[in-house]
Amino acid sequence: MNTNRVLIGAAVMAATIMQVLDTTIINVALPNMAGQLDATPDNISWVLTSYLIASAIIMPLTGFITDRIGQKRFLLVSIAGFVITSALCGMATSLAQMVLFRFLQGIFGAALVPLSQSIMLQIFPGEQRGKAMAIWSMGVMVAPIMGPTLGGWLTEAISWRWTFYINLPVGIASFVLAMRHVPDTVIRARRMDWPGFVTLALGIGALQLILDRGNQDDWFSSRTLVFAAFVTVIALSFFIVYTLTGKHHPLFDLRIFRDRNFLVASLIMTTIGIGFFGGMLLQSLFLQNFLDYPTFEAGLYMAPRGLASFLVMIFVGKFVTRIPPRNFILAGILASIAGNYLMTRFTGDITAHDLIVPMLLQGMGMGLIFVPISTLAFTTLPKETAAEAAGIYSLIRAMGSAMGISILATYFSRSTQQSWSLLRGDITPYSAALHNYLAPFHFGTQDPQGIALAARAVLHQAQNIGYIDSFWFATLNFVLMLPLLLLVRAPAKGPPQAQISPE
Repeated sequence: MNTNRVLIGAAVMAATIMQVLDTTIINVALPNMAGQLDATPDNISWVLTSYLIASAIIMPLTGFITDRIGQKRFLLVSIAGFVITSALCGMATSLAQMVLFRFLQGIFGAALVPLSQSIMLQIFPGEQRGKAMAIWSMGVMVAPIMGPTLGGWLTEAISWRWTFYINLPVGIASFVLAMRHVPDTVIRARRMDWPGFVTLALGIGALQLILDRGNQDDWFSSRTLVFAAFVTVIALSFFIVYTLTGKHHPLFDLRIFRDRNFLVASLIMTTIGIGFFGGMLLQSLFLQNFLDYPTFEAGLYMAPRGLASFLVMIFVGKFVTRIPPRNFILAGILASIAGNYLMTRFTGDITAHDLIVPMLLQGMGMGLIFVPISTLAFTTLPKETAAEAAGIYSLIRAMGSAMGISILATYFSRSTQQSWSLLRGDITPYSAALHNYLAPFHFGTQDPQGIALAARAVLHQAQNIGYIDSFWFATLNFVLMLPLLLLVRAPAKGPPQAQISPE
């Protein structure tokens, strides 16, 4: 059984890593991709947007489709579809083709993460649930950290097309192992809740569009985003009311949020989006755009965070059943606060060595939080809700990530703009500081080259203030998580409710 468990774990984790890695690996390849596909910087972003929207729409259907066709068939179809569409993305010759293939890739990849989580919970006994979530968390959290580094290397060494082709050998191996070893579930008769599906798809798709394009299109200055916001509110309101009051079998049962631990875990995962996923984006921009590190080198400097997360998750997986999850989460939040606080002291004069300690603390923090919070979410849920709960939880994690990135990116932009306006007001032709700054370059305050040099210096300082303010914002976000721990309910004593096995 142990050997079979290892093979099942290898099959589903390979699929998970493949899908999660794909959400970040192509980011660094977009400029090269835009050049070959004759796309503008604005248009090429739809390569990301189309994937995220498709994935967000399909992810909540995980429980429904699993009941209809069984988890094994669903997993095999998802892996095969993801591999085929990855190959098509790599062969795309126009932007229209790429956006279409990425949309299809998002559809097939949407269920891979929740399915893998559900299957990992099935194959491990209840007392080893922490180990199962530690293994699953390693793939879900470490893969996106590795993505930019691997994507940068593939783009520079071979071609951006290999950011897609790399999925083929991993996906094929995962498919073969899954076909031979993954257990199936009993098929249940369920009717599609079409009103629920359509309104949920419209609401989530429109919300994802707002989050992905908001900062770029100046949020509600865009008529498209105003309309999307209207669709989001109307569609999701209808879905909630219809699901809770309609006399039908809903797409998924919203009453799952009555479970306090699942609700608290979902709230924490949403707030983590700002502190971790949003912070990770700004750290990458800080290294590449502010300190002018090459993409691959910047990825290497961020590697300590991934390594720390990986090692801490192994440790937590061994002890999460002996130590209350709340203690681990508290330690993780405190480590994250410390790591983000250290980044508020960063300036343009820092060296690579100054990055190590905050990166290690942030990695430790996420390792301490992610495993127990994922375990806690399912501790008190009935076993028959596993696939459905995993789909909802994965959607919340994905939307929290999108929200965190959008919020922190917008906060950085606005802080930089405000700082630029304030600093610029102090720069006048009669400023002694300006004269002293330009003197070594032999420029006067009326010299166009001197004015351009001063403008660059002011922008650099404004960006530094923007980064510092944003890291303070991320630090505060982790502080606000602390009260949520008071709501955690300890699981009942005795045998764990948690072994979730196919019926």
